[in-house]
Amino acid sequence: MSSKATSTTVSDVINAHFTALTRAEKQLAETLLDNYPVSGLGSITTVAENAGVSTPTVARMVQKLGFRGFPDFQARLHQELEATISNPITKHDRWAANAPGTHTLNRFADAITSNLRETLTQIDPREFDEAAALIADRKRSIYLLGGRITHALADYLFTHLQVIRPGVTEIASNASAWPHYVLDMRQSDVLILFDIRRYEQEMATLAKSARERGVEIILFTDRWTSPVAKSASRVFRSQIEVPSAWDSSVVILFLIEALIEAVQSSNWEETRDRMKTLEGLFDSTRIFRKPV
Repeated sequence: MSSKATSTTVSDVINAHFTALTRAEKQLAETLLDNYPVSGLGSITTVAENAGVSTPTVARMVQKLGFRGFPDFQARLHQELEATISNPITKHDRWAANAPGTHTLNRFADAITSNLRETLTQIDPREFDEAAALIADRKRSIYLLGGRITHALADYLFTHLQVIRPGVTEIASNASAWPHYVLDMRQSDVLILFDIRRYEQEMATLAKSARERGVEIILFTDRWTSPVAKSASRVFRSQIEVPSAWDSSVVILFLIEALIEAVQSSNWEETRDRMKTLEGLFDSTRIFRKPV
């Protein structure tokens, strides 16, 4: 595959070629995507048997997707799997071995700029607008949850949405409490989840339970894609790699802030009235220092 494709996941390639596949190849593709990427890590015979297709079908499809053969296809899957489960030490060592001899600020700026540019090429503006419309609909209750690191992103979005509209709830991080939140979710409510590598297993369970109640799920994840995506109706994938032991949240935060603007602008009259009331409450409690 070309160097351009190395920043694209195998699942992206499968989805991009899906309509051009034969019936048997589509059956194979669906099997591979159902338990991705593990479903493609067995022998070519095992992959074929699991999908109910012939071995030559597997060989033809991976070449149709642009791979040199099944070993090349599988090597890419192994690379993705390693990337999703690698810990901060592993990521630091990988970056350190390839880091250019420039200042940290420059290396970060280059990485972030590249991440933002590449993410934007993959975001569907229509899907973004649809997500904003769902969140702006005051007939729907909004629930938010992030993971060990991404809870800060969920909290940031929660704080702003609280100002913009009523009916917004940030779910507690304690997984044992999640069924209580699901109990109150109604059909067509919205659950916004943040889950990047290393994915948190309980979050996929929460998403599945909410989806079974008819809840619309919006997922912010990385390019390898959280298992939550199986239950989500809107998925926003961001590039998150930077020259660090840690992944970057800058691009996800960019999407969040753009989403906040889209939501508040869609119902600006109601949002403005709500903001005025809130500012009056701030003044009465003297939380913020007023200019002299």
